[in-house]
Amino acid sequence: MSTRAGLPILRLGDILISGLLADLDDTTALRFTDELTTRISDEEIRGVILDISRLEIIDSFVARVLMELAATGRLLGARMIVAGMRPAVAITLSELGLRLTGVQTALNAEQAMELLGWRRPAEDAEEAPHAS
Repeated sequence: MSTRAGLPILRLGDILISGLLADLDDTTALRFTDELTTRISDEEIRGVILDISRLEIIDSFVARVLMELAATGRLLGARMIVAGMRPAVAITLSELGLRLTGVQTALNAEQAMELLGWRRPAEDAEEAPHAS
């Protein structure tokens, strides 16, 4: 896990998972964008999940950062998924006329992982294959 930008970025295989906070300042946003895009390129990342479930509201600055991250990640070949969007955030994005073009959304991080091909292990031992 890396936190050079002040926001944690977790790697699971060829997927990066991170989140955005409402109190994102210019410096942190620039560092985070730089670190995330560098890692997408250097580590051959195929998917990025941006979990925004901690955002209860969104302002135009954070919305712009989110849109720029999504666009840049796509240009670098990563599948971008925004997870955990609250209704108030969706309404604000719509009212601001902002569209997350080419970005998938998921109800939560687990659903986003499933969209990228990850599956939760079977919880019931009888469902899991046994070696004989």
